[in-house]
Amino acid sequence: MATTSNSVLFLSSDSLSHHHHHHHQQQPLHLPSSRSHSVSLPPNKRSNSLTLRCSTNGDNTSSEKETPIELKFPAFPTVMDINQIREILPHRFPFLLVDRVIEYTPGVSAVAIKNVTINDNFFPGHFPERPIMPGVLMIEAMAQVGGIVMLQPEVGGSQDNFFFAGIDKVRFRKPVIAGDTLVMRMTLLKFQKRFGLAKMEGKAYVGGALVCEGEFMMVSAGSS
Repeated sequence: MATTSNSVLFLSSDSLSHHHHHHHQQQPLHLPSSRSHSVSLPPNKRSNSLTLRCSTNGDNTSSEKETPIELKFPAFPTVMDINQIREILPHRFPFLLVDRVIEYTPGVSAVAIKNVTINDNFFPGHFPERPIMPGVLMIEAMAQVGGIVMLQPEVGGSQDNFFFAGIDKVRFRKPVIAGDTLVMRMTLLKFQKRFGLAKMEGKAYVGGALVCEGEFMMVSAGSS
């Protein structure tokens, strides 16, 4: 009875306990070997559980790295918000086409965004079945970003007499539709302060792809 209870004690947790118990009854002299065999099983089990634990930890870390899509994309920085833009530009609804300045180097360049939305007033007519932002309005939006560069104390422009004077080498690369964010960079190429004449390079992007480009002439009539 004692040997039977011992074998149950060592082997009850093992799926092979019945086999060992039966084997033990036939050959009671092999009890030490069966006991040593039963003792060697838990470390195997323990190592298996450790292996499983490691793999589950790996799964947890990989799932932690998978950021939900709504948290993946940071917001554009705000160098000038819409209220600061309205202090610089004279444009108002429905023709203020710049929502935020995201980078500004005084008297040199500015990068700004326009959120293109189905609520923009031009979409019902351009076009009723396919909402495409008019190319000339992209140019206008870029010119306004140019105005933000030029209507600063560093350059000395005044919004009362600053005009869009000309444009060259315009290309429209891709259509811009509702839901896009138009990112516009305007860079000052040449500034003749005596005549109040500025030449600027403009490029507009959606998702890093170039959609529009051109060279802009701006004039400040009050500077002469």
